[in-house]
Amino acid sequence: MILASNSPRRRQLLSWLGLPFEVSAANINETPLAGESPADYTCRLAKEKALAVSGGCQPGDRILASDTTVAVQNSDDEPTGTGPMAILGKPDGALEAEAMLRSLRGRTHQVYIAVALARGTLSGDSVLVELCCTDVFVRTYSDKEMMAYINSGDPLDKAGAYAIQHNGFHPVERIDGCFASVMGFPICHVLRLLDRVGIVPPVNLPRHCLDELGYDCQVYAAIYRPVV
Repeated sequence: MILASNSPRRRQLLSWLGLPFEVSAANINETPLAGESPADYTCRLAKEKALAVSGGCQPGDRILASDTTVAVQNSDDEPTGTGPMAILGKPDGALEAEAMLRSLRGRTHQVYIAVALARGTLSGDSVLVELCCTDVFVRTYSDKEMMAYINSGDPLDKAGAYAIQHNGFHPVERIDGCFASVMGFPICHVLRLLDRVGIVPPVNLPRHCLDELGYDCQVYAAIYRPVV
């Protein structure tokens, strides 16, 4: 198993599989295409990351890649779900991080995360992709809190300029969906991909996820299977 990402959060979550893996980060152009939806954009990047790494791997290797996109309506004047969506990637510096955090404050946005699984040297048609979307409700944090968080440097490598699990900032009021996906890896969707290629982790991963995150997940049974 090869993880096509340098993200420490993804390495942490993937380690819960109980399967050995190596890291080989992908380097691709992440510019959105004209008119590309957040869902299509996220799936395309995950697939391209998997393919970028697969070319240098052995035929039996499994490459797991992922991409996260934060999407928010451009205008507060639009009714929920009808306005144009802005795609927020990782901020290019503190000023862009501040603009992102201001646009998210006190509002609901979506976190799209796609996971792609490829085999070494295979073509794009052989890449399996799963997409997870979670609604995130952001609290109305103060300018002082926001600037202190930005000055910590933590937002600069995060899509949407925040980490849901940050102990000091706590930007998220609540979510509707998968907590692990907002952290960086939708565990149940990863399991669905592995099921499709006959890989069964030696641990009860949904239970392990719940225990590690301390989160009362309401969606795992619908996505994957009940915890036993």
